[in-house]
Amino acid sequence: MTDLTPSYSVSNLVAGFGGKTVLSNLSIVLPRKQITAIIGPSGCGKSTFIRCLNRMHELVVGAFVTGSVVLDGKDIYGEDVDPVLLRRKVGMVFQKPNPFPTMTIRENVLAGLKLTGTYDRTRADEIVESALTRAALWEEAKDRLHEPGVGLSGGQQQRLCIARTLAVEPDVILMDEPCSALDPIATARIEDLMTALREQYTIVIVTHNMQQAARVSDRTAFFLSGELIEFTQTDKLFTAPQDRRTEDYITGKFG
Repeated sequence: MTDLTPSYSVSNLVAGFGGKTVLSNLSIVLPRKQITAIIGPSGCGKSTFIRCLNRMHELVVGAFVTGSVVLDGKDIYGEDVDPVLLRRKVGMVFQKPNPFPTMTIRENVLAGLKLTGTYDRTRADEIVESALTRAALWEEAKDRLHEPGVGLSGGQQQRLCIARTLAVEPDVILMDEPCSALDPIATARIEDLMTALREQYTIVIVTHNMQQAARVSDRTAFFLSGELIEFTQTDKLFTAPQDRRTEDYITGKFG
């Protein structure tokens, strides 16, 4: 039976930059331990939305956010919430692989723990192996741990970034176009990895690739001009959309 227990409950979210509203009064419930895909044309607010889920949006000069974003029963914008600790609980994987250029593969995996003050030297080797194994990179990297992370291929670098996220034991993983810079083989590896990680984590992925959304996600949300147009089970959205705008987008009439 599908668990629809909410991981996130977002209510009346409004967000933007410097007086320009990007998201308009958006409300959505994201189920726990499922993959939710966010699709829509460029500029519709997809990336702004997921950056509101771990308070990275507020780091942009002139950014504003109102509304409620509740994670596991707690409003993440509450005054008693430390954004740094929140971002440990809610990891982010970006569009372009971004291993720290001056760090080795091993140091990259451990970087998040050091940044959040939770690094334990006695467990470092165990954590590195565990995170790289869960990111499907251990066999390729185990003999190269002291080499620069940027020496890996693009797909391997993205899996290294996922391992860095996993090392801090998050509850949620946000992915902003994680495969857009990768070739088809590397993309398939990341998609297989997402499917495996779904057993343990709530995953939200922004993707411009509707085929990817159809392959990996349990539920899909269609955004248009900062509004949530439709949100349902992925197979239903792609085979029997309820809104004409959704149908027009997925059939290529615009976007």
